Amino acid sequence: MATEHEFLTRTAERCHDPYLRCALYGAAQAVLGISGCCVLAHAPQGCNMLVNSAFGWQDADYTETLTLCTKLCEDEIVHGGEELLTRTILEAREFSIPIMFILSACGPEIVGDDITAVCEEVQSQVDFKLVPIQCAGFRGSQYDGTDIALEVLLKNLVTDTGQKIANSVCLIAPHANANPTWVGDLRWVQDVLAQMGVQVTATITHGTALSDFEKISASEASILLSFDCGQKAVDYLSTEFGIEQVCKDIPLPVGFGNTRRWLSELAEHFGAGEVADRLITEGEKMVVEVCRRKGLEQFFMHRAPSAIVTDATIGIPLVRFISEDLEMLPELICLRSSQEKSKEILEKELKELSLNPRVIYGADVYQSSTALAESRPEAVFGSNIEKHGIEELDIPFIFLIASPTMRFRMIDREYFGYTGMLNLIEFIQNDWRERYRSRQRRYQARW
Repeated sequence: MATEHEFLTRTAERCHDPYLRCALYGAAQAVLGISGCCVLAHAPQGCNMLVNSAFGWQDADYTETLTLCTKLCEDEIVHGGEELLTRTILEAREFSIPIMFILSACGPEIVGDDITAVCEEVQSQVDFKLVPIQCAGFRGSQYDGTDIALEVLLKNLVTDTGQKIANSVCLIAPHANANPTWVGDLRWVQDVLAQMGVQVTATITHGTALSDFEKISASEASILLSFDCGQKAVDYLSTEFGIEQVCKDIPLPVGFGNTRRWLSELAEHFGAGEVADRLITEGEKMVVEVCRRKGLEQFFMHRAPSAIVTDATIGIPLVRFISEDLEMLPELICLRSSQEKSKEILEKELKELSLNPRVIYGADVYQSSTALAESRPEAVFGSNIEKHGIEELDIPFIFLIASPTMRFRMIDREYFGYTGMLNLIEFIQNDWRERYRSRQRRYQARW
């Protein structure tokens, strides 16, 4: 009889242990970034938990944004739930909402529910706009779901105004970021643009008003804030409205080199060279002074073999950050997605840095765990999943910089820019010290 290890090894290629949730979750993340909307999940109650999770990821406000669910049961899954969907939409007339997004899960799409036809039939009976989004989980990962939702949003809500707003930009997919407090990264970008005199017409999506979609076609440029999804939306805006993508072939601004290059390219496009020079000079000086005064412990990092296990958005810029700024040696890179553009950027970075690590695109938990067991690095940049995965591998350090993490963060702390560098260094220092904390109980409670 085959052992458990032999069975798992033999069947590994046919198994999938994903880091990512399904397309329904990604679509919910995208639409819940629109303020004051209503999201109706045409799904069983269990699938609706993904919508609730996406609600939290977007920091949505329950006093503004409404979520509903048709709560499909056995009868609807077997015989169809179009009648229940119609009834739920009509019952929502008691709410004061401008728009309702209807998201379909696997069950209703498999049984053949046509949410588009239902919306067309019911639209005349309600005073809010209905936007159906077919985003069943089997359509792909959460990144695929975000791309599906962004396509529907742009095609249904954006019209060509025929005019352009000088020095304007729209921001795409800021929420597709493994930083648990990704809102901090978005705010850093918005602050930099404001200092350069650039107007943000819309953020697609986070805290986005419906009226913001009317200004998107007037944008001069777009910035994609994720390397895991959103490129299709950027390409659509370029083709339909002539909106040029900027900072498109370089990593996002994490670390000295990446931030300097990102700010310089942004400034070159918008003619804000003096502002960029000031931000770079002041930022780099601030980081050096803080590290010097606080006593940065770097000896354990020097030439330490390391692994990066996270999304492409954070993972790609981490390569230059840990190799140039922290003097570590990336030997393994596991990225949760496999976008072609991301591959091009990473391969270019590795060539420039003269690095030759093992790279796994679209990695799942089993693949990354196996790769970590084979490479045995000294340090891993990852999530709570890797923390548990390396317990038996005798890997000394795990730096928890990616979602999911069990740590609660009240403040949105960015990874982008110079304060973002200090945030990352602080997390690294604390996790390094955690390695040496005693696990033995030193006292007995008195109660």
